Amino acid sequence: MSKEKERTVGFAITGSFCTYEKIKEVLRQLVEQGDRVIPIFSDQAQNINSRFGNARDFIIEVQQITGEHGIFTIQEAEPIGPKALLDILVIAPCTGNTLAKLSHGITDSPVLMAAKAHMRNERPVVVGVSTNDALGANLKNIGELMNTKNMYFVPFGQDDCVKKPKSMVAHWELVSDTVAAALEGRQLQPVIR
Repeated sequence: MSKEKERTVGFAITGSFCTYEKIKEVLRQLVEQGDRVIPIFSDQAQNINSRFGNARDFIIEVQQITGEHGIFTIQEAEPIGPKALLDILVIAPCTGNTLAKLSHGITDSPVLMAAKAHMRNERPVVVGVSTNDALGANLKNIGELMNTKNMYFVPFGQDDCVKKPKSMVAHWELVSDTVAAALEGRQLQPVIR
């Protein structure tokens, strides 16, 4: 895919570990289409080893895929705003915890600082939901964020309506299309699929 200008995409990763293999594919797709992708890691993504893998190994692989050193601290994320470092910020996966804090203006992690700093420039933020309580406690936060200027959602849906009836997850294959739409100031539709 040829572009007139390389886009700089901040890609903020939170602790929905079960999605990480799919997230790596999304990162590869963005890089292959010519985007500069700067990874930003939540504290959980940096420090929690899970049955889905080792945090350090994941960070190393993400940095290899993107060819960029990641952002790991609130202090490293803060200049995103004053220096206008990003064209767009993607938060994917975005956990219920991050959704709640984002909708309430809490800035206590590198990911949330990146969002706050980026949003001050009135540039687009794309949210890729991955939470077991999207249709529960976090429904109000999703609604709040959907009604927030410059906030866009990767289309999402229930991932297991029988065993996890309140759980929803983004359709990761639509991240690139959502980014393109958000840069044009529009929400990719339909949002719920």
